[in-house]
Amino acid sequence: MRPRHADAVDGFVTAVDRGRYTCVLPGAGPDAPPVTAMRARELGRKSVVVGDRVGLVGDTSGAAGALARIVRIAERSSVLRRTAEDDATTAEGRLERVVVANADQLVIVSALADPPPRTGFIDRCLVAAYDADVEPLLCLTKADLAGPEAVLGYYAELELPYVLIRPGSELDALRSLLAGRISVLVGHSGVGKSTLVNRLVPDAARAVGQVSAIGRGRHTSTSAVALRLPRLTGRDDDPGWIIDTPGVRSFGLAHVSADSLLHGFPDLVEGTVDCPANCPHTADEEACGLDAWVAAGKADPRRLASYRRLLASRAGESDPRGEPDQRNPGAPPAGA
Repeated sequence: MRPRHADAVDGFVTAVDRGRYTCVLPGAGPDAPPVTAMRARELGRKSVVVGDRVGLVGDTSGAAGALARIVRIAERSSVLRRTAEDDATTAEGRLERVVVANADQLVIVSALADPPPRTGFIDRCLVAAYDADVEPLLCLTKADLAGPEAVLGYYAELELPYVLIRPGSELDALRSLLAGRISVLVGHSGVGKSTLVNRLVPDAARAVGQVSAIGRGRHTSTSAVALRLPRLTGRDDDPGWIIDTPGVRSFGLAHVSADSLLHGFPDLVEGTVDCPANCPHTADEEACGLDAWVAAGKADPRRLASYRRLLASRAGESDPRGEPDQRNPGAPPAGA
């Protein structure tokens, strides 16, 4: 009979590095040392990821050299996943990875210029968010270089919440949307995500350094790390957490069923009502109702093109990373 560990204390996993898990205890202040833990053998093959709420036994003092054990993992409220590729018939497509657990919000960071927005990547993130039952938030940076009209027009039918960020601008609007929540930040290189993280959490570099020392390795580009947001002046409510995911540059969607894939395109869902049974919704399906839906002006043709690119990618018919036409949402998609 497995031990019940009635004396286990609650912990929140903020980083994973080489078999060591960095955890914080509920109510611990921002200056309290993190707890270093290892997995207990009785967990078997269950994975522990950033965002997990766990039960800890052993030395939870956070003192140098102290080591606790993770003896149980609480039921997850959400699981954000990705695969290396879209095609589930490939080895990469079968390799499913949990990015984070228990996230409330996926913050998709995209620059409005330099580099230009990649709506193909945003579409993938939206599919992953809806599949994980995590709310999406679009964070548009470098708003001093270009306006948001083209991107917002592309997503007009979704009523997608968004914030605009300019260099040196106040972050009050973003902070209010992060408060009390666990938010995962994703974005391509060069969009300003690291700058944003450092503005939100001025101690971010120090926090990551603590993780590196605990794991005896280094915080690499493939590691996620949860950072506690500082309290706002004059407010006592929970400021929330952000989880920086520097390694998530694309979302393979092999773990998402073809039917669920459509949920990332809610503006197209109603257009499938007139489709025949088991309609694949591909461009070569003459009876697909989506073409008439778009032709009637009820959805943006670029959205349908993006959806069908993802369908083709799932079938192994294209490179899931090759979406050059999605870099300019104001232009018609090439080859559509």
